[in-house]
Amino acid sequence: MLYVLRNRTYLHLFLSQVVTLLGTGLATVALGLLAYDLAGGGAAMVLGTVFTIKMIAYVGIAPVAGAFVGTWDRKKLLVGLSLIRALTAACLPFVTEVWQIYGLIFVMQSASAAYTPTFQATIPDVLPDEAQYTRALSLSRLAHDLENIASPTIAALLLMVVSSNGLFWGTTAGFLGAAVLVLTTALPIATATPQRSVYERTTRGIRMYLQTPRLRGLLALNLTAAAAGAMVLINSVVLVRGVLGLDEQALAWTMFAYGAGSMLAALALPRVLDRMTDRPVMLLGAGLMIAALLALAAVIMISELSWAALLGGWLLSGLGWACVQTPSGRLLRRSAGSADRPALFAAQFALSHACWLICYPLAGWLMSGFGAVTALVGLASVAIIGVALALRLWPAVPKPAVQDKV
Repeated sequence: MLYVLRNRTYLHLFLSQVVTLLGTGLATVALGLLAYDLAGGGAAMVLGTVFTIKMIAYVGIAPVAGAFVGTWDRKKLLVGLSLIRALTAACLPFVTEVWQIYGLIFVMQSASAAYTPTFQATIPDVLPDEAQYTRALSLSRLAHDLENIASPTIAALLLMVVSSNGLFWGTTAGFLGAAVLVLTTALPIATATPQRSVYERTTRGIRMYLQTPRLRGLLALNLTAAAAGAMVLINSVVLVRGVLGLDEQALAWTMFAYGAGSMLAALALPRVLDRMTDRPVMLLGAGLMIAALLALAAVIMISELSWAALLGGWLLSGLGWACVQTPSGRLLRRSAGSADRPALFAAQFALSHACWLICYPLAGWLMSGFGAVTALVGLASVAIIGVALALRLWPAVPKPAVQDKV
């Protein structure tokens, strides 16, 4: 897998992704502490609003950005967006009012909504070989999972010597480091796009996406992944602290189990995808997530939830989640040429986050209003709907007929 890092351009892009993820992880910790300092017991409401703003920016800005980035110099665009995010992060230590957090986060996440799809659409041009690109996708998945472990650890160490606001300077450094790494990289020149109206450019990515059977299936599987992922990310703290009565360290290990499942899948998928097509792998991953949710619901109904069962369920969910998400870049790569990829990746970015925007509040409402079993079964039902839609919208390609020997 690591041999793709011999490509100097990809190495710089990968390192820029790593430092960006670490900086973003530090900001997540710092935002929680800042919200508590400003709002006290209302910190949860502040963070919930921040998260909603983030999703709105992703869903609303990405398609618009994707309409125009194909006509701009990618290097200048990525560097410029990194600098905007760095400047925004540098303003956060001086915040004194909650509304200022909301405004800065909207600017930062709007820049991210343009940056991330552009970055993702650049990798297939840097690594045109599908086997290499598949390994790059797995490395990206590993980077995200390791960030979930590394960022809280680094934040804890930094808080021993700096204030909570000092973590934002780490975020600023991460974005600046990403800008420098991209600046020192020779990126492929994107194919020129024909002149189109603003409306056509803005909607082209989503129209292409929804007209492509494999991508309609991907959207349905995004719903499945969001349903299972929302159960993990929203309700783990309730299950660990409230239902099981365990401490914060147990919560950290529970989330680690989910990330470990995702990392195991990311390590195995390059070889698996060399032998299997994307569709069965992604459907298998969706099935694993559904099985994990329903199995935990059955455990609670039959006896009571145990920590071992929760760890196993989250490990299985993480494994399935990565099986669905990692091959998605391959589907997008095959569905458009270089000129249209930014718009298509932007459409995936917006539509997938729209699924999360639906499932996050649903997960919280089901758990708080009806309990763990209803939340598990309800989100599993949403996940099943996603799989059913994927099977219908993305039909299997029939194998060529084998002629009988004469």
